[in-house]
Amino acid sequence: MSNNGTQELVKDTTHQTFIDEILNDYRIACLSREASLLGRKEVLTGKAKFGIFGDGKELAQIALSKQFQHGDFRSGYYRDQTIMFALGEMNVQQYFSGIYANPDQKFEPTSGGRQMGGHFATWSLDDNGDWKTLTEQNNVSADISPTAGQMPRLLGLAQASKVFRENEALHNHTQFSNKGNEIAFGTIGDASTSEGLFWETLNAVGVMQVPVVMSVWDDGYGISVPKKFQTIKANISDALSGFQRTEDQPGFEILKTKGWDYEHLVSTYEKAAKLARESHIPVLVHVTEVTQPQGHSTSGSHERYKNEERLQWEIDYDCIAKFKQWILDFKVDGQAIATEEELEAISKACRKEVRAEQKEAWKNFTTPLAAERETAVAAIQKLASASSQKAFLEKTAGELASTIEPIRKDIFNAIRKSLRLTRNEKQLAERLALVDLYNSTYQETRDRYSSHLLSQSKNSPMTVEAVAPAYDDNSVMEDGRLVLRNNFEHIFNNYPEVLTFGEDTGKIGGVNQSMEGMQALFGELRVADTGIREATILGQGIGMAMRGLRPIAEIQYLDYILYAIQIMSDDLATVHYRTKGKQKAPLIIRTRGHRLEGIWHSGSPMGGIINLIRGIHVCVPRNMTTAAGFYNTLLKGDDPAVVIEPLNGYRTKEKMPSNIGEFTTPLGVPEVVTEGTDITIVSYGSTCNLAEQAVKQLLELGISAELVDVRTLLPFDINHMIADSLKKTNRLLVVDEDVPGGASAFILDKILNEQKGYYHLDSEPTTLAAQEHRPAYSTDGDYFSKPSIDDIVEKVYDIMSEAKPQTFPSLF
Repeated sequence: MSNNGTQELVKDTTHQTFIDEILNDYRIACLSREASLLGRKEVLTGKAKFGIFGDGKELAQIALSKQFQHGDFRSGYYRDQTIMFALGEMNVQQYFSGIYANPDQKFEPTSGGRQMGGHFATWSLDDNGDWKTLTEQNNVSADISPTAGQMPRLLGLAQASKVFRENEALHNHTQFSNKGNEIAFGTIGDASTSEGLFWETLNAVGVMQVPVVMSVWDDGYGISVPKKFQTIKANISDALSGFQRTEDQPGFEILKTKGWDYEHLVSTYEKAAKLARESHIPVLVHVTEVTQPQGHSTSGSHERYKNEERLQWEIDYDCIAKFKQWILDFKVDGQAIATEEELEAISKACRKEVRAEQKEAWKNFTTPLAAERETAVAAIQKLASASSQKAFLEKTAGELASTIEPIRKDIFNAIRKSLRLTRNEKQLAERLALVDLYNSTYQETRDRYSSHLLSQSKNSPMTVEAVAPAYDDNSVMEDGRLVLRNNFEHIFNNYPEVLTFGEDTGKIGGVNQSMEGMQALFGELRVADTGIREATILGQGIGMAMRGLRPIAEIQYLDYILYAIQIMSDDLATVHYRTKGKQKAPLIIRTRGHRLEGIWHSGSPMGGIINLIRGIHVCVPRNMTTAAGFYNTLLKGDDPAVVIEPLNGYRTKEKMPSNIGEFTTPLGVPEVVTEGTDITIVSYGSTCNLAEQAVKQLLELGISAELVDVRTLLPFDINHMIADSLKKTNRLLVVDEDVPGGASAFILDKILNEQKGYYHLDSEPTTLAAQEHRPAYSTDGDYFSKPSIDDIVEKVYDIMSEAKPQTFPSLF
């Protein structure tokens, strides 16, 4: 290293300030390394289930952290512990609390024990679920494990800066942005750049020119597979060379550096941050020659796949060893930064500190468990003294008491086993006391691991008061699309933080013209076209929603949502849950579907959707007035949702409400479309519209059918209106255009099991679903693939024929 280059590091600081900074960087690197080393031991000795650590990447992450400013966001990789240490957003005790999965957020603030160690987050919300001032803190969006899954949200986190910078109406939103001067820092392991989400995201970042600094930690392997099998040219920056910006064309600035070269790392990240922050030019930082001293994870040893030469190289080019040598060799005006003894003292102090903090984390984790164990043992022993099952109960209590490191599973296993043993002694006071202990602690304990799937704050959309559409003498019949368009215009006028984007959403106003003219009214920043890239359309929405904007991300057709379902399931649906209520992303996903034409445009994969995205509301309106009401409701709340507009509703005439933009459709509250006495038909969306026509034909056959539109699948009929209908009709038909057992199985479970609807039935509950295959092309393909009006009429008739054969003789 040359001293001349490092003079740039000194700049205007005094020599002592410079020296203090270098030594503190060395201390952080050592602290993080010792945490990795001890963390691996804690897993291998059985105190934790799994470990994945950031050893070998310490120096690059310290250099990155120097450029991180309040308001910036990270969307990263599960080996970024040094970033967290360097930013002061995690201490060693919290780090080990994460490894132990301590569910107490006081000790493990990242996720309250819900995520495995190495997955990080900061708090965007206060204890009331309200936004904190994000511009006064470092921000880390909650990590996920799926490789490259962090990439799509990175696009949105960066795009928010562009929106805040270019939309002057948002310049007073200082809680969320300082006029768009924030960077979104992305990090990823080199092997994960093989994932399509990485390429899709980088392409979108380059097209949109948003302030991303994307770091690739390149240690040469993806678990055991070397990068020559992972990446074209075995070099991601070479592979991406076509993304390099030129004088004539925008793109990325691509920078290369080495993971052990402190001086070059610092100057590289300084250059990268300056470009991104000031000019919104995205930057890729390819950090090569990174080592992985302990291998990939605690699941295996890298000695199995690295030869002796490579293993020796890992020792020789270990970033901390190289940094140490750099410090010893470097002098400022003849003054040494530190001696060998001083650096060794720092290393020993870090080792001691890490061990002490680990012990404290273990104590914090085990102390309440020991107390809970003692309480349970005492209660079981008291029951044993009064029970005929004394020997068995004493054995159960003894086994629990002798468990060296009990967990809550052990405690509740013993309590529940004891209650089963004494099932015939229910009046024993000691058993009643054990039941009370179980009842008073089980739900609280379960909530430690199950709360906050959705908002539990006053901002929940479930608390939004229902306001019915109003009509006056001037209300006229219009295409359903115009109800939506007028409602969106009202929304955009009243919510400056709302924006929408998708394929064909902008210039032409959407494929069904429900955003017609909106881009001309509100500009390309707020009503935008995107490329054909559904996963990163979702990512745009997630990232911007995490930064206080209210995006409406449009997926053109329901079938296309499958491209984005992984991001919806792994990221969006779990944000609130995996941070235990400390982050949120109130994204609204807008799509349309159910009945178009052909295999790829008329699917209704509702069973998959509702079971893969728990944590996201699923709204399935049958008309556009209901859909518009959902958008109004959701914007008053803070949960994510998907609204599936019915394709057969855009040109259907609806009365234009006089209170456009003000009426709200409640979540979880069905609508009785037609009242009846003979049978209850339950459906949703486009198929509900067919059922409405079938009800009219049934009336001509002497059958009075009550049609219930569920309106939302998640949540589902929270007031049990369908069960109330069954009390009257005593018969049930569920009509669903998903495949057999798709959404219909979910609906039946809700009605029969949760609502106890079976109690009111006089006939077998029946479902009418689509065929096993996707719909064939053409109108005939739809007719023979999905439930038709004829199918619904005849299915209901068959049910009534079975019940009253004299009145309704069989049709065939």
